Amino acid sequence: MARMLDVARTAGVSRSTVSNVFNSPERVRPEIRKRVEAAARALNYGGPDPRARALRAGKANAIGLVLPVSLTGAMHHSYLRNFIGGVAEVCDEHHAGLALLSAVDRKAAARGVREALVDGFVLHNPAEVEMLVALAERRGLPFVAVDMDAPAHVSSILLDNRGGARRAARHLLDLGHRRFAVLSLLLERTGDSGPFYHPPGDPDRRVVESFHDTRERLAGFADALADAGIAIGDVPIVESRSGDEDAARGAALLLDRAPEVTAVLAMADDSAIALMEAARRRGIAVPADLSVVGFDDIPQASLSVPPLTTVAQPIREKGRRAAHYVFNPHPPAEPQHVVLPVELVVRASTAPPRSDGRRRG
Repeated sequence: MARMLDVARTAGVSRSTVSNVFNSPERVRPEIRKRVEAAARALNYGGPDPRARALRAGKANAIGLVLPVSLTGAMHHSYLRNFIGGVAEVCDEHHAGLALLSAVDRKAAARGVREALVDGFVLHNPAEVEMLVALAERRGLPFVAVDMDAPAHVSSILLDNRGGARRAARHLLDLGHRRFAVLSLLLERTGDSGPFYHPPGDPDRRVVESFHDTRERLAGFADALADAGIAIGDVPIVESRSGDEDAARGAALLLDRAPEVTAVLAMADDSAIALMEAARRRGIAVPADLSVVGFDDIPQASLSVPPLTTVAQPIREKGRRAAHYVFNPHPPAEPQHVVLPVELVVRASTAPPRSDGRRRG
């Protein structure tokens, strides 16, 4: 393959002149620029290798964002689209690029963190936490862990998931509900997306190895319900991935298997919205027959029918903070641990249970 030096010799100019033609053409006289461009075409030279240039400069001018889902899934995931948008805003401010990396496949995730031409990483709740943290540390690049169980020496950004979930459950308890179900994100890291139904008293239900946000939200629900004398083990749980198709399947399974409940605590807004749509198709009125609370406050939450009561988190701001950290890292000896606040937003999807204790549909 032709090199910059070959182009310089063919055009009869210096290597720095060829570099300017490709990187700062305004600095080269038009007649010289045309001669260099003609030589490059003749030699089939497409320009400086960006990898080599990044190595020389010691900077790629890009962030690597590691996501817990496939890239296609991220494009159909309302929460992730907003989070990516927050990261992208800061990249725009720094005139930097953004590389999206999926952590669904272990080998691809490892290769991406080892080889991505970036200046640092945002690790967003990947399954292979220990492996990816170790690889990021080996690269010697700044990185921040978001919504995941990271080691204490790694800077992290988390939410008050437990407090938010506790407020959501207390809201429904204060309305008078006592028959609950939980529409959960995946409790375990498995290759199967579900949905899975866990009946009350299910001895096989395990949450010890669950994702950080799932575990904390379930613990928050349990805290509030326990205060009312309701054990979380006596509450039916349906778990599935978020995203349109999986959420719809989880919603249908919950309505099929737990027809007696009057209130549902959903761990994600897309799951809650899917549940309300499934209920409407079955003639179950929300909130007259079934109250629903979500989590996240994605843009669709306020536009759903009815508008969704939810726990709002600063999704875009979380993405912005993560990106700011990569561009302005703290010394490794001074890891930063940020817990962002959440807020219960009461809308029209919750109401007291029916006085006759029955549910239509």
